[in-house]
Amino acid sequence: MVEDSASVLITGDFFGGNRTAALIARGENDALFGDFRRFVQQADFAITNLESPLTKGSVPIVKTGPAIKADPKSAGSLAYAGFKMVSLANNHIMDYGQGGLEETLDTLRQNNLSYVGAGSSLEKAAEPFQSSMKGVKISILNFAENEWSTTITAGAGANPIDPLRNYNSIKSAKTKSDRVIVITHGGHEMYPLPSPHMKRLFRFFVDAGADAVINHHPHCVAGYEVYNSAPIFYSVGNFVFDNKVRHHSFWNEGMAVLLELSKRRITFDLIHFNQNDERVGVRLSNEEELEERTIRIGKLNDIIAADSRLENAFEEYVDHQRKMYDAFIEPHQSRIVSAMQNRKWFPSLWSREKKRLLLNLIRCEAHRDVLQRILERECSHP
Repeated sequence: MVEDSASVLITGDFFGGNRTAALIARGENDALFGDFRRFVQQADFAITNLESPLTKGSVPIVKTGPAIKADPKSAGSLAYAGFKMVSLANNHIMDYGQGGLEETLDTLRQNNLSYVGAGSSLEKAAEPFQSSMKGVKISILNFAENEWSTTITAGAGANPIDPLRNYNSIKSAKTKSDRVIVITHGGHEMYPLPSPHMKRLFRFFVDAGADAVINHHPHCVAGYEVYNSAPIFYSVGNFVFDNKVRHHSFWNEGMAVLLELSKRRITFDLIHFNQNDERVGVRLSNEEELEERTIRIGKLNDIIAADSRLENAFEEYVDHQRKMYDAFIEPHQSRIVSAMQNRKWFPSLWSREKKRLLLNLIRCEAHRDVLQRILERECSHP
């Protein structure tokens, strides 16, 4: 007797801006999605991460980093491709405030697209998506790292990564489902490995009852592992995210995960593609690209499997990022002073004792709670 199974396709970040905006405006969706569209339509359920609000709003929130948005017509393009749901827990969904989120949710509903991971309150944002597909009860949960979109109050926002809350959400969903899928948004941009902390956290989600964990946000394809029979994908890369300054780089590579879920087992296939190089849109990877990517990902998987190698890789990444983070914490915003400090011509404005105090304020949970609350109050107004 063949056991029924449901197929769920999950992709990374979708942003309907830059050059892709013109295709969406003209309704040239076949050019946008290319041959990849057949995989979306063959799946029982297809999900992508909506990396920006869909809004006509013109006033972004005050934040660090870029505020992005896309035309509400993007929802129609996703529906045309065959997507059934979008994940919303990410660092951009609140870029145009509560109004931008509300417009996005209205637009999704008008296009018969389900969503998970954001809402008018923490309670709403944390609600799982639950459905029965081919006799398999499936719950989908969506968490994001805490940047400028997550909510911890009654206010609107994205569902935050909070290990204790997330644990309870997974445990609760497991009591009502045969399979629980956790979709996350976090990690280090353009770094194709998890930090040791991320590896422990995602394994913790599996220990809580998750049958698969799929992550995006690093904008590159990362390695993966299978832990206690549950696949963990540390980054599936971008799906549709045009960037004018990035061509033929990791930014332009993507990987979709096709899960086959039954009551007794879970399997997966990987679909590799390229997106938004010189030509706008998505195209399936050719044989040469597939071979190169398979070898590269295999090497990343070997590093993930060995804690000591993963720790060493992260130490190298930290060394590479050190100058940038040193500049972040200096009490000035002068490029000239930063350049002089990088060349050792000018000392840090923080003494070693001050940096030791900062370390304790950040590392100690009790101090960090107070410091975070104070900074949130001071930054809550323009």
